[in-house]
Amino acid sequence: MKIINLLIVLVLVLGCNETKEISSINPENWSKRTANLSTKDSLEYGKSYLSIYSQIYSMSEHKTHNLTAMVSLRNTSDTDTIYLLKAKYFDTHGVPVRTYFEKPIFLAPMETTEIIIDEIDTSGGTGSNFIFEWNIPKGCPEPLFEGIMNSTVGQQGLSFTTKAIRIK
Repeated sequence: MKIINLLIVLVLVLGCNETKEISSINPENWSKRTANLSTKDSLEYGKSYLSIYSQIYSMSEHKTHNLTAMVSLRNTSDTDTIYLLKAKYFDTHGVPVRTYFEKPIFLAPMETTEIIIDEIDTSGGTGSNFIFEWNIPKGCPEPLFEGIMNSTVGQQGLSFTTKAIRIK
C-alpha cells in the first residue's frame, strides 16, 4: 500500500512540474515548409493586418478574461502555391512579441496552417495583432487570414472571429 501511495505522489509531483509551451505550433512545422524564393520570380507582394484578442475585458476595465486564439493562414487558390514571408505578433502597445518564421514558407493550393496563442499567453494583451507579409503569383487570389478566439469555463463558452485586411 505504501508503494502505491508513493507512486501516486510521485506521478502528481512530476505532473505539476510540467511546463506548458506558449504558442503551441511547433517551430519544426515552419522549417518543413521553408521555400527558396528567387528575386527573379514575378510574384505580387502583399501585407495584411489581423487583430487578435488574447484577453478581453470582463465586467470592467480592471478585470480581463484570457482567451485561446487560433490564427488561420489559408491559401484560397485551388491551383497556385503561395508564399508567406513573415508572421509578426505585436502586443497592445505595438511592441513586437515574436516572429513565427524567419524564412519564407509555402502553402500548397487550398492548404491551411495555424498559429495558436495559448490561453495562458497574455503577452499580447487586449489589443494584440499580426502583420503578415506574402507573395502570390499574378492573378492568384489573396491569402485569407482569420482569428478565432474562444474560451470555455464550466458551462459557459465564448467565441468570435476576426478577418485580416490588406494594408499594402
